[in-house]
Amino acid sequence: MNENIVPTNVYYTSNILRSNIEHLRNRYNFLRTGNIGYSVLGRNIPYIQIGTGTKEVMYSGAIHANEWITAVVLMKFVEDFAKAYENNGFIYGYSAREIFNNTTIYIVPMVNPDGVDLVTGNITPNSGIYNQFRDISLNFPTIPFPSGWKANFNGVDLNLQFPAGWENARKIKFAQGYTRPAPRDFVGFGPLTEPESLALYNFTLIHNFRLILAYHTQGEVIYWKYADYLPPYSEEIGERFAEASGYTLDITPPESAFAGYKDWFIQEYNRPGYTIEAGIGENPLSLSQFEQIYQDNIGILVLGAVL
Repeated sequence: MNENIVPTNVYYTSNILRSNIEHLRNRYNFLRTGNIGYSVLGRNIPYIQIGTGTKEVMYSGAIHANEWITAVVLMKFVEDFAKAYENNGFIYGYSAREIFNNTTIYIVPMVNPDGVDLVTGNITPNSGIYNQFRDISLNFPTIPFPSGWKANFNGVDLNLQFPAGWENARKIKFAQGYTRPAPRDFVGFGPLTEPESLALYNFTLIHNFRLILAYHTQGEVIYWKYADYLPPYSEEIGERFAEASGYTLDITPPESAFAGYKDWFIQEYNRPGYTIEAGIGENPLSLSQFEQIYQDNIGILVLGAVL
């Protein structure tokens, strides 16, 4: 039996991600891969495509640096799905080949590779790049460094960059003191100023996603709504996700209710979009939680492609 390619017990860096994608593509030649764009520091933002069906869905992870465990969840799902497909088997009770033929799943496991590399130790302490991150963090001494870092290299929170109530998000976050580049919660100087957010936005525009999942940590909660939009079946699908995972289906708290990727997707397409807050505790979550998180979320990942 083939050994697993994706490690679930190491600090997951952009280098490991790229290596894993290359090895998965070599072993499972039915996977397709590419890049949606590049980070501020020029790192790839890769995607993996599973399936050939007319229904398209998209799952993203690690848009926040210290929520990098979500990239491992998505990569483990890619590997498990590929194994099930190769063996003409099942995943969460569904035929992998049937899903493959009916749906195309796009997975962007690490939207924020620069930030992830900071938090996972892949940027050398006291290097020029590390010190630029640190210089931003020194203005926010109550946020632990580097473990509290969520933003990209420019100190912009990539999930506060989307044109869905961006001005509202700006007002809320400025009132909280995030008025300049910061480890978290700075909305930027306008929507879509950052290459990582813009890449996700553009990748969405050139596809016809019926549903998106945006993976975050933590709280064991599924956020399904934006403003007064009520996409068809979005609540019913959310209820199925909650049932499969044991997570709570909820409305986004007011202080986080604007300018996220899920918010923009719902506004733009009036289709189901979900923020999944996996695991519980303080970010970054310990890898000791990984198996539980994965078991809780495998149902969501499969159902997202079949419902």
